[in-house]
Amino acid sequence: MKIYDTLTRSLAEITHSGSKVTMYCCGPTVYRDAHVGNLRTFLLSDLIRRTLELQGNSVVQIQNITDVGHMSEDFHDQDKLLTQAKLEKQDPYAIARKYEEGFHLDTQALNILPATGFPRASDHITLMQELISSLIAQGNAYIGSDKSVYFDAASYPGYGELSGNKLDALKPGHRYEYSDDDGKKFHADWALWKSAGSRSEMVWESPWGLGFPGWHIECSAMSMKYLDAKIDIHVGGIDLRFPHHEDERAQSNSYLGRECVNLWVHGEHLLFEGRKMSKSAGNVVLIRDLISRGFDPLALRLVFLENRYRSQMDLTWETIAAANKTISRWRKLFSEVRGVEPQVNEEILESLNDDLDTPQVIQAIRKVEKSSDLTLEEKSAFVLYADKVLGLDLHRKPEVQLLTSELQKLIDDRAAAREAKDWDRSDALRKILESHGLVIQDSASGQEWSWADPK
Repeated sequence: MKIYDTLTRSLAEITHSGSKVTMYCCGPTVYRDAHVGNLRTFLLSDLIRRTLELQGNSVVQIQNITDVGHMSEDFHDQDKLLTQAKLEKQDPYAIARKYEEGFHLDTQALNILPATGFPRASDHITLMQELISSLIAQGNAYIGSDKSVYFDAASYPGYGELSGNKLDALKPGHRYEYSDDDGKKFHADWALWKSAGSRSEMVWESPWGLGFPGWHIECSAMSMKYLDAKIDIHVGGIDLRFPHHEDERAQSNSYLGRECVNLWVHGEHLLFEGRKMSKSAGNVVLIRDLISRGFDPLALRLVFLENRYRSQMDLTWETIAAANKTISRWRKLFSEVRGVEPQVNEEILESLNDDLDTPQVIQAIRKVEKSSDLTLEEKSAFVLYADKVLGLDLHRKPEVQLLTSELQKLIDDRAAAREAKDWDRSDALRKILESHGLVIQDSASGQEWSWADPK
């Protein structure tokens, strides 16, 4: 299997020196629900793992839970997890566990296989402190004038190779580093351990005083511990390439005296209806938003599969609705076939091994579906094999789709608009209802609705 390596900017074969492929995936920061953009990245590691396992490989996958240690923009007033705890009037650890559980439920809804382990940052403070002490002893880190500990960026000659940034070109205050780092020697250095200052929650004793870990050190510590300091594949979103992964690489490689990660794999950004997804833009989409509209969450998985992971994609409600219809059609076709075993197909393997070309696999399924030369059993054997990686549960019987409360309200609003002879609003509401897969029929006795047959 070949996949794009961010470090070398080229396709590289996935290899492993041990008996199993080791993979580390940057997990969620658990102060809020993961939105669908986050979930696209988590799906990437699932697809890599499924493709490797399809070909007989064993995979050890570690995905961290970030419940302490955050980005600089989290520190204007205080940590976002602490802010959310105050907002919800709960203990910060209760908040972390709440959203951690939500993360697991969302990934389960998308049929993402659970990782081998989900280590929490807050459970590994001593491990991080030991790593920091070693970096200080090696001359890669120092205690700043503010009693925080910083990594000396200039001490690692390969800094910038992953992201393409150069130390002498980085400007002070670059995004994601702590904005109050007055104690460091060079502006591109970053905090390994922050002095607590006025912060009184989620702080720990350390050789350098009361404080808390920096964001980057947790991944170095936990990835090396749980994967024996040799990671075959490191996965994350493209937004983590710099500074998080750049800094993590410098820390881990400095500690080991060698390259810690074989391949760095990054998934591209997700837009929603043409704009970057953000709370301020009001376009954050969660799994529960799909469910409330009557969509199977695996329709979202199909939309992601129809796009290359390294391509920026624009998600819309229309594309989700279309994918929902496609899954329903495929399940209606294949769910009644019994006693068929998946058949190894070289065309599917070739596409998946070519940098996860899932769109090509989806196109192959569409071609097989329409083929007049194959029996339904032969088609089913093909689909069963592809679905081992696609994870769309295509042999699951279609579920009876119930009308959601939101759609019922739209139907009622349209009936009221017709009664008031507000034809413009009636037509507008019809279009909305049809975009959700409903067929609306008007008669002298009123309006009737039904679910559209998959096409």
